[in-house]
Amino acid sequence: MEQPRKDSMEGTHTMTGEVGKVKEPRQIVVIGAGIGGMCTAARLARAGHHVSIFEASDQPGGKCRTEWIGRYAFDTGPSLLTIPAVYRDFFQRTGKHMGQVMEIEAVDPSFDYRFHDGKSVKFTNLSRKKTLESITESFGEDAASQWDAVLNRAERMWDVSREPFVESELRSPLSLLKRRHILRDLRIIAPRATLRDFGLSNPYLAKIMDRYATYSGSDPRKAPAVLSTIAFIEEAFGAWHIKGGIGTLSTHIADRCEKVGVKIHLNSPVARINLKGNKAIGVTLQNGTVVDADIVISNADAGFTYNTLIRENRRAVKKVRKEQAKLEPSLAGFSMLLGLRPSDNPKLAHHTILFPDNYDAEFDAIFTKKVPVERPTIYICAPLDPTMLKSEGHEALFVLVNAPRHSENPSEGFNWSDRDFAQKYANTIIDQIEAQGISIRDRLDLLEIRTPLDLQNSVNAPGGAIYGTSSNGPRAAFLRAKNRSPLKNLYLVGGSAHPGGGLPLVGLSAEIVANAVLASSK
Repeated sequence: MEQPRKDSMEGTHTMTGEVGKVKEPRQIVVIGAGIGGMCTAARLARAGHHVSIFEASDQPGGKCRTEWIGRYAFDTGPSLLTIPAVYRDFFQRTGKHMGQVMEIEAVDPSFDYRFHDGKSVKFTNLSRKKTLESITESFGEDAASQWDAVLNRAERMWDVSREPFVESELRSPLSLLKRRHILRDLRIIAPRATLRDFGLSNPYLAKIMDRYATYSGSDPRKAPAVLSTIAFIEEAFGAWHIKGGIGTLSTHIADRCEKVGVKIHLNSPVARINLKGNKAIGVTLQNGTVVDADIVISNADAGFTYNTLIRENRRAVKKVRKEQAKLEPSLAGFSMLLGLRPSDNPKLAHHTILFPDNYDAEFDAIFTKKVPVERPTIYICAPLDPTMLKSEGHEALFVLVNAPRHSENPSEGFNWSDRDFAQKYANTIIDQIEAQGISIRDRLDLLEIRTPLDLQNSVNAPGGAIYGTSSNGPRAAFLRAKNRSPLKNLYLVGGSAHPGGGLPLVGLSAEIVANAVLASSK
């Protein structure tokens, strides 16, 4: 059951409106039924607008889905919920308390980190004290002091960046310079510092900190130090499992959409955004149907939106395309869905991370050489949730390794179209898992492989880039697609737009866009 905890983000959001609040309801089209698109749509419909979502696939949720294959269920996108207050707020604003529709459980330990030399450490959910005790036991008191200091600094970074950047629409970086305590805030955030600049001398903790760069698809050698706030967020707000799988969230958000009047059209891919001058006036579906709209909101990847859905070469669009081209795409992922027969072996924790000896080699392979990583960090998600299995004693493992994005051009990525290679690569990953004492092959009941090309084809993620664009470099966050496009009545929401990827930020992105549209409706 969810622990009674006062979340510091609760109570910071403003009501976005109720049905009938808007004086003149507008016709709004949302492209894509990902979490960002659906949350925006529901908020706007609740306020009285007429909202339709057009989704290319046969189900809502985008990357946030739980897939059943035979007797096993797998979370194939996000595997945990952090900052649940973001979604408590969404459900409350759209007429339902989150606790009425789904149950969340604290994941404890939040992570089981294992290293190439046999050392390991477990991070306790919602308890820095116990995590520091675990670090002390594994690596000594000095290591625990280092981690405590890093988390304290990360908390200060979160405090100064949360309201002006994460929770607010970013119209221009110049708007941040007008803040009263800007010089103090800049000293805290240290925008030119990378994760590596924290100076963690303990090599094991340094690898764990590097891991947070990959949460945004980035290289820790280039990613800004402010990404350390993810470590603080996980600790302060907890890591939560949604009973039944993360797809339960998508299902209930889609249900809220329908309950407040949003019309969701599945198997309805959008071919283009229609413009009149510098103004969005609707969309054309791939079947040729033209849908007029007063407002268009794109939950598609920002690059896909500007380079594919918008055909015209308007000056304002050219500028955005040029800015997007400066951004380095995020890394992609190679994953395996493993169904395992019962065993007497101890169950894995919900999240197990297997680190290699040379972590830098992983980022060199992905971002420089653009080839699959020979010895990657291996992420294993094994929910201890009986509702995600049809046979008692079996286990469902979702295994993910970072990978270069798909491209037929070797200078841009790796060609993942060779299924024989994918199978061989999967076998090398299984070998590395078994070398860590985790039995797979003698229990294997199901194996399904997902490459970056598969992700590209299933959710229109260019190259299979998980997070759209990376956060490589101090300017990356400011170059990310703005929620309000330079074209009138066109907005962008979701992981490739401000404030970024991951369930909490996508939920906040939806609120930002909904508030911007509602403000324009007054």
